[in-house]
Formats: sequence, C-alpha cells, structure tokens
Amino acid sequence: MMKVNVVCVGKLKESFWREACAEYEKRLSRFCKLEIKELPERASLKEEGAEILKKLQGYVLVLAVEGREMSSEEFAFFLKKLQDEGKELTLVIGSSCGIDDEVKRISDGKISFSRMTFPHQMFRVVLLEQIYRAFMINAGAEYHK
Repeated sequence: MMKVNVVCVGKLKESFWREACAEYEKRLSRFCKLEIKELPERASLKEEGAEILKKLQGYVLVLAVEGREMSSEEFAFFLKKLQDEGKELTLVIGSSCGIDDEVKRISDGKISFSRMTFPHQMFRVVLLEQIYRAFMINAGAEYHK
C-alpha cells in the first residue's frame, strides 16, 4: 500500500475543516497509508523551512502557485506511476506566508492547483479530496465525472 505524507504548516482551527479532513482520511485508508504531519507556524519562513526539511520522505512535491498545473486525470496518472514504482509521496503545504525557497529547491517538483490564493485550512481539504479523486480515477470508480 502506498504511503502518502502531507506536511503542512499551521493547525486546523475550525471543527468543520477537521471533520472534512477526517472524512477524506477515512476514505483514503482503503487506498494508501496517509500521514498528516502538522507543524507549528514559526517567526520566519526559514525556521518553518528547517522544520519541513526534517519531515520530507520519498518523492517530494511542494504546493506552490508557480508550480505546474495538472488536471485531476494527470494527477491520477502521476500518482499511479509513483505507486507502480513503489515510491512514497510527500506533499508540502507551506504557511499563509508562503514556503521557504530551500524547501522548493530540494523538492522533486512543484505543483499548483490554481493561480488563485486559497486559505491554507481549506486547501488541506482540497488536497485530500484530490488525492482521493486520483485514487478513485485509478480504481475506475464512478466518483470522478
């Protein structure tokens, strides 16, 4: 079973975000071993970056506005390729101030869901939903329309 890590800076403050994430964590449990590594916000991006670097494993994708945009199908294909190669995936969500350049530099790639800015708490839910959607696409399920 593939291991997927989500490294994110900041806590989910509202219960509705926590509940939404918990639902996708439950759904994903049949497809992968998901681990969410929540890090506290720090005084600077450099400090946050140092903490993020300690948590990186496997193939590392940073979520960044300047990253490559993919369709859900392209993301599913990418995930399947990593899974077939037996690789672990780590996705990184920075803080509301961004993400340290060193983390971007050492990552295997950068991905963007949009040129728009999203609240970080909401984005965690969106990311988990897209991971779930990718596994459902790869399973040939009706979820993706």
